[in-house]
Amino acid sequence: MDEVPPVPEVAPPGVNINVPHSARIYDYWLGGKDNFAVDRAVGEAMIKAIPGMRHMAGENRKFVHRAVRDLVQKEGIDQFLDIGTGIPTRPNLHEIAQKIVPTARVVYVDNDPIVLVHARALMISTDEGRSEYISADIRAPESILNDKVLRDTLDFDEPVGLTLIAILMLIADDEDPWSKVAALRDAMPSGSLLAITHPTADFAPDEVHEAVAAAREAGMTLVARPRADVERFFGDWELLEPGLVPVSSWRPDEPSDNPEAAYYWAGVARKP
Repeated sequence: MDEVPPVPEVAPPGVNINVPHSARIYDYWLGGKDNFAVDRAVGEAMIKAIPGMRHMAGENRKFVHRAVRDLVQKEGIDQFLDIGTGIPTRPNLHEIAQKIVPTARVVYVDNDPIVLVHARALMISTDEGRSEYISADIRAPESILNDKVLRDTLDFDEPVGLTLIAILMLIADDEDPWSKVAALRDAMPSGSLLAITHPTADFAPDEVHEAVAAAREAGMTLVARPRADVERFFGDWELLEPGLVPVSSWRPDEPSDNPEAAYYWAGVARKP
């Protein structure tokens, strides 16, 4: 029997399937199907460096679920700005928030066209609430903050939940990611909360450095930062308990046997 040739990969308009993208690599680690050969190759190279990479991606998602739940239930937040959204993975942020408060409003931001395709299909709000998507880049915070959709959706007279989940690692130090986050913080009303996760080499330097090297070899920017550099992103905002901790240790539903097995720092802070 003749061998059937492989079906060529076809991407949505505007998507370059020859260049790896962090959102699609992350989708691959989570078991999704919205990724291409180039993404899987980089994803596998990073798994070779860090065998627990899929576990890490899963713990990062669990943090989002816990943080959003607590921000809504315990802090009274009913509107969110999620920058660096990635390919939708259910439950999405708005689904978690709107399950508790049906009128919750969420604005998602990402710069990958494939995320936009899925956002229109999967980020559907409750009738009472609102879920919107902006195609923009965190490197240009003013373009996000001045966007009409954002201003029409969120009320900047009330506290906002700002989430930056595994996104700041994609900005090199010489681009000054701290100033980008400071611009976002400055625009938030008093009482707003900022949730961040960020990969680090603090727990397993050799593994993480090898994974970073694999990403950079593929032409990607990936920066693993020490705890002090991650803490700088919060500025003078007050960290909520338990502070800046390994991602699995931030208010876990069940205690982790080895919280440092997921090489991320995670924290949530409140604006005075």
